[in-house]
Amino acid sequence: MHVQPYRHLTRNYFFYRFMIALLMGIMSGYAMASDTCKSLVATGNPEYPPYLWRDPEDETRLIGANADLMQLLAKELGVAIDVKYAGTWARVQEEAKLGRIDLIAGAFFTVPRLEYMDYFYPAFRETRSVIWTRSNVNLNYKKWADLMGKQGTTVINNSFGEEFDRYAKNNLKISTVPSLEQALKMLTRSRSDYLIYEEDPGLAFAAKMNIRGIKTISPAISNESLHLTFSHKSACNNGEMRGRIAKAIYKLTRQNSMNALIETNIQLWRKQTK
Repeated sequence: MHVQPYRHLTRNYFFYRFMIALLMGIMSGYAMASDTCKSLVATGNPEYPPYLWRDPEDETRLIGANADLMQLLAKELGVAIDVKYAGTWARVQEEAKLGRIDLIAGAFFTVPRLEYMDYFYPAFRETRSVIWTRSNVNLNYKKWADLMGKQGTTVINNSFGEEFDRYAKNNLKISTVPSLEQALKMLTRSRSDYLIYEEDPGLAFAAKMNIRGIKTISPAISNESLHLTFSHKSACNNGEMRGRIAKAIYKLTRQNSMNALIETNIQLWRKQTK
């Protein structure tokens, strides 16, 4: 008759031991996440001046307005961010899928990309993607349907917004190449009728390559937002870090930090490509 109370105490003892072990495991998990997040690796499109391009003094690094924004973010977080060259834009996205990099410093929103990375809001920059063609070509373009029957080109894995991407897949002939330099050469050599790419980077690369005789046509294909993204497989991708980054990006965006960074990096690009 005196056994039951002891059994009750024994059950309580093991329950409390289990709860303590569970809490310690959770706390240990947070501690491990904190330990692995003393630094972050960011990358992005390396053919994207004035936003990003390879540092001519150290080609393992990327420089530009987006790289400078990452340093402002690092200061807000108190966590070092190394902005590395990780290959072509297509390769960068593969690295994010595999979790070999933590952050992409500048990506348009697409639904497929949600499968392997998180987006931070608000976007830190609005960009304009346009049609490029040769100056001596009269391409009567006012709407997407005007491109039907023409041969277009762009860079592999580029997106110009969900709506245009769907339309192009179903209705247009657009080939893809690994780099913007190659796409511009194809256009100037009449191997394509038009090129789709963002206006500012296109102008920057045309100047670097000393390309003349090309022009942009209005209206824009799309006006898209550049976001910071976080690989799902990053060891640092946890609720606490996402919250800290989101708060910091919101603050930097409200301060219009990118405006001054872009002006500075346009001047830097011009100096380096003279």
